[in-house]
Amino acid sequence: MQQMKIHVEAADRVFVLTGAGISAESGLPTFRASDGLWSGHRIEEVCTPEAWERNPALVWEFYSKRREDGAKAQPNPAHIALAELEAQVGDRFFLCTQNVDDLHERGGSQRLVHMHGELAKSRCEDDCGRPPVEDRAIYKSLAEVGHCACGARLRPHIVFFGEIPLEMGRIERAISDSTLMIVVGTSGSVYPAANFVHWARQGGARTVYIGPERPLNASAFTYVVEGKAGEVMPGLFTVDA
Repeated sequence: MQQMKIHVEAADRVFVLTGAGISAESGLPTFRASDGLWSGHRIEEVCTPEAWERNPALVWEFYSKRREDGAKAQPNPAHIALAELEAQVGDRFFLCTQNVDDLHERGGSQRLVHMHGELAKSRCEDDCGRPPVEDRAIYKSLAEVGHCACGARLRPHIVFFGEIPLEMGRIERAISDSTLMIVVGTSGSVYPAANFVHWARQGGARTVYIGPERPLNASAFTYVVEGKAGEVMPGLFTVDA
């Protein structure tokens, strides 16, 4: 059976949204397990502002393990395919990922934002205004965790549940400008990202979903391509010069 092709025109402005599914194909677990646990922890134990206030040692233990797992994972063919699409589209390409790993960067992507933060960075727990710092350390205890220049402890540069996603103004502008939105590996259940396709459609953009099963918001897509992203994305796009 001939594979479907997505045509990217010379004037298209491409907005890509990726979710946990693309990282799962590289072996990284998602938090939406059927038992409600995320690597053995409930979300409210390790990924809320209240969890940080209550037990920063456990939060750092959890994210240190995620750093360890993330460092072992490798980009898969879907990450590579997006980097190749970016290379062809250039400045008309914008990638927004909900993932906190660096698999997109290691796959070759350059024009991207991490709306939920980055695993390999830390920031001031008091939000003193200093930018996040690169930090790939695997902490064995809270005593090992460094401090900001202001004196406050560093926390993972992660958007906890209940916090506002990063770069939303920039993301909304890119969606408004887009003529083609490609959504990869996200179920359509996490907001505000689940609304992005609706915003794009309101602006007249064509919308494409790629993933192993139909998303909850499937009716908002012009095309739904079912299958593992790493298997269907190589060769999926044809790009006008």
